Amino acid sequence: MHVIGTAGHVDHGKSTLIAALTGVHPDRLREEREREMTIDLGFGWLLLPNGETVGIVDVPGHRDFIENMLAGVGGIDAALFVVAADEGVMPQTREHLGILDLLQIERGIVVLTKIDLAPDTDWLDLVEADVRDVLNDTVLAEAPIIRVSARTGAGLEDLKAALSAVLEETPSRPDLGRPRLPVDRVFTMSGFGTVVTGTLMDGSLHVGDELEILPSGQRGRVRGLQTHRQKEDQAAPGSRTAVNVSGLDVSQIQRGEVLTHPHQYHASQRLDVQFRMVRDASGALKHGTEVKLFIGTSEVVGRARILGADQVAPGEVGFLQLELRNPVVAVRGDRYILRRPSPGETLGGGVVLDADPRGRYRRKDTVVIERLKALTQGTPAEVLLHAALSLGIAPLRDTVRRARLEADQAQSALQEALGTGQLVLMENDSAGPDSDVLAAHTAVWAGETARAEREVIAFHRMNPLRMGIPREMLKSRLKMSQRVFLAAVRAWVSEGKFKENRLTLQSPGFQVLFTPQQQARVDGLLKQCAAAPYATPSVKECIAAVGEDVYNALLEQGTLISVSPEVVFRSADYQVMLTGVEQAIQRDGSLTAAQFRDLFNTSRKYALAFLEHLDATGVTARDGDVRKLVKKTG
Repeated sequence: MHVIGTAGHVDHGKSTLIAALTGVHPDRLREEREREMTIDLGFGWLLLPNGETVGIVDVPGHRDFIENMLAGVGGIDAALFVVAADEGVMPQTREHLGILDLLQIERGIVVLTKIDLAPDTDWLDLVEADVRDVLNDTVLAEAPIIRVSARTGAGLEDLKAALSAVLEETPSRPDLGRPRLPVDRVFTMSGFGTVVTGTLMDGSLHVGDELEILPSGQRGRVRGLQTHRQKEDQAAPGSRTAVNVSGLDVSQIQRGEVLTHPHQYHASQRLDVQFRMVRDASGALKHGTEVKLFIGTSEVVGRARILGADQVAPGEVGFLQLELRNPVVAVRGDRYILRRPSPGETLGGGVVLDADPRGRYRRKDTVVIERLKALTQGTPAEVLLHAALSLGIAPLRDTVRRARLEADQAQSALQEALGTGQLVLMENDSAGPDSDVLAAHTAVWAGETARAEREVIAFHRMNPLRMGIPREMLKSRLKMSQRVFLAAVRAWVSEGKFKENRLTLQSPGFQVLFTPQQQARVDGLLKQCAAAPYATPSVKECIAAVGEDVYNALLEQGTLISVSPEVVFRSADYQVMLTGVEQAIQRDGSLTAAQFRDLFNTSRKYALAFLEHLDATGVTARDGDVRKLVKKTG
């Protein structure tokens, strides 16, 4: 699942565009509708042409509400960067673009809105050229520009197609088994109680899960889940998720807190970060400056301790230790924004290097600076593992190529990653960096295994009389390629996660159990078959006797074997006939339908059905009126 977000200057048509795309206006507050201005975050969802449903976060464009914008833009996978054709690039256009750049939201589409208000095509060309100049040297430098009118509908289908193409190239967020949901809304619903929403990261949530709310440390439980207003038993990483929380009142949870599983994260009031200051800042960031930190949906005031220097000038990169008034939940690699509290100004942003440093450093300590530089670059093994997280299950050489490691670095990084058990090879026990063998980060593999187990268990629960989930159905639900799925199945079966049964997979402890009433009907049918083993009840009569679901279960178990749409035999009787046919042909050289009928004292109907079945399965071949043996089964 993916989440997209809007960005752009006030009154450039972001909310109107979302309404035109989705049919639902994201402005939910009465004041927003009265002022025709988005003040707080708005949310929606959109079904794309490729069948994917994506979540939408609509953010305010007015400079007075830029901090509300920051609460929504951090969890998106791609941006709809909106510029009105009648006004062109404006102040918040540049500020929002700078924020997308600092957060490294690399995928997006530039939407030139209100084209119906442009005087002519030449004007649109000039505005588009101006926008392209502004995009230079930013994450959206190569983004497509789509011309749209929300009022007339022009360009909307092109926009949807472009968005589908962008998101198809955007990998799904990995399931690391450590869910965290930065809360962006808290409200109450009649009959349900407390509901929180946010974009789920790093893991899945399930109904019944125990919850911890950080930094407060309060506990609750998942009473219910919704994604795009659809009730779900589980929520996947990267999805816009509404969590009905039991055990906590709406007043006990605030925007900016993080919903997690107990004991998986903890909050910190000190962060080591790499910081890049925006080029057009009003002045340098000096040591000890009071700042506002925006990370996830949190907004916290603190002070910036500059390490290795006395200030960071506009356009420069440095290292900071942020000391915060209130704790936040962060992990290494999270991106953040810093703003000056008064007068309000975006200063810059960067990436968290250490979310829980041991203590306050001496600012000019060269050992500290070298450590932070190393954390910025990452060891070769860390870089390789990060690439593996991004790609999911992929050929090892693709992972190495993504990591951009030299040959000797790649070899040592691979050995380290395999040695620590953080990388697994799925098709071979050993392979070099240029190998085509499938590899996966252990967190990705654990997440895919957990997903598969949930799908199989859910299938058993919904289909208690089926031996297991069809392999093709599971592959489709997991959205795996054929090669990845086959490798995964081999590994799962080897690890004892599943048992194979013909074309299905089942949980190791699962058994098809008939009710006493069903078992009585089964016993009655099998008794009928035993009384006339070679002239059994028809398929229609069998289904009438036990019910279609039970009949299909008997086929899956191999208790009954169907040889045609009308004829079925018990497994033991089928084997007797098969052996008898093979022996007769080996003795006499061939077998006719009449000879088969006499051999088993049956009718022509059953004889032809069985012999045509043997022809179809390659045991025999018809030559005129006789059958000859092609292969012996025993």
